[in-house]
Amino acid sequence: MPTRTAAKPATMAQALQRAMRDAMAEDPTVHVMGEDVGTLGGVFRVTDGLAKEFGEDRCTDTPLAEAGILGTAVGMAMYGLRPVVEMQFDAFAYPAFEQLISHVSRMRNRTRGAMPMPLVIRVPYGGGIGGVEHHSDSSEAYYMATPGLHVVAPATVEDAYGLLRAAIASDDPVVFLEPKRLYWSKSDWSPEAPAAVEPIGKAVVRRSGRSATLITYGPSVPVCMEAAEAAQAEGWDLEVVDLRSLVPFDDETVCASVRRTGRAVVVHESTGFGGPGGEIAARVTERCFHHLEAPVLRVAGFDIPYPPPMLERHHLPGVDRVLDAVARLQWEAGS
Repeated sequence: MPTRTAAKPATMAQALQRAMRDAMAEDPTVHVMGEDVGTLGGVFRVTDGLAKEFGEDRCTDTPLAEAGILGTAVGMAMYGLRPVVEMQFDAFAYPAFEQLISHVSRMRNRTRGAMPMPLVIRVPYGGGIGGVEHHSDSSEAYYMATPGLHVVAPATVEDAYGLLRAAIASDDPVVFLEPKRLYWSKSDWSPEAPAAVEPIGKAVVRRSGRSATLITYGPSVPVCMEAAEAAQAEGWDLEVVDLRSLVPFDDETVCASVRRTGRAVVVHESTGFGGPGGEIAARVTERCFHHLEAPVLRVAGFDIPYPPPMLERHHLPGVDRVLDAVARLQWEAGS
C-alpha cells in the first residue's frame, strides 16, 4: 500500500505523463508510440522521459504517417499488446480515420467479442494556444458518432491521471481527448498516491446551483466555472456538470441536475451544427421535458473551420457568451 505523500502543485501534462509511466511500469504490454514521443518527449512534453526509462522499443518515435501509426497499433492490440497512440495535434488524426472507423471501432463487434481492442488514442485537442488550422480542432462529434469507441475528455489534473489509467486498462478502444490549453493548468496532487476519481462513463457536479445547469466538458469546464461565479451578481445560482466522458454518456447525473434546476445550457468548443450539443440537448429534452422551464440552449464554436489565432478569442465560447445564453433562458416563464 503506497504511502500518501503531501500533495504539491502539478500540471495536467505531468499527470498524463505519470499515468503512462505507471501503466508501463505495471504492465509490460503497454507501449507508447507517435510522432516525436520518444527523444523529444512529445510536442507538449507529455511523454517526456518515457523512452529513457523504458527504452525506444516501448516508447517509439514513428514516421509522420497517422494511418500507419494507427494501423500498426491495431495489429499490436490484436496480438495482445496495449498500445497508447499520440496524435500530435487534433486534426492530424484525420488521415487515420479509415483505420479508426473501419477497424478500431468494429473489431470487437466483428469478432463477436472474441477479440478485444485495448487501444488508447490520445488526441491533444481544442483551441486557446494560438494554433493555426489543423492544430486547434474539436473533433469529438466524429468520434461520438462512431459506434464502438469510448470518448473521454478530462478537465482536471486528477481526472487526467485517473481517466488515462482507466483508458489504458480498458479492453475497448478509447479516444482520449486532452485539452491543450489545460496542459499547464495546476492542482495540488500527489503522484505517489493519486486520489481516486469517478470511472469512465460518470459525470460529476463541479459546482452546485439551483437556477440552471451548465453542461460541459474539457476546456470549457473552467470557463463555465468562471461564468457561474460571475452569474451570482445577476442573481443566478448556476450548477456546473462536467461530463468527463462523452461515450458512455451519463444520462443519470445530467438529467438529475436538469430536473433540479429546470434550465440547461450546453457549452463546448466544437461547432454548433452537428456538434455534441445537439445530441446532448435532445437527450435532455427527451428525458426531462416536463421539468424544463425553457428550451435547452447551446454555446459552441462557430460553424466555420478553426480561425486564425488573432480571431480565436471570438470563436471560443467565453464567459460573456455563456452568460448571454443564461440570460435567454426565459426567466419570466419560471418566475
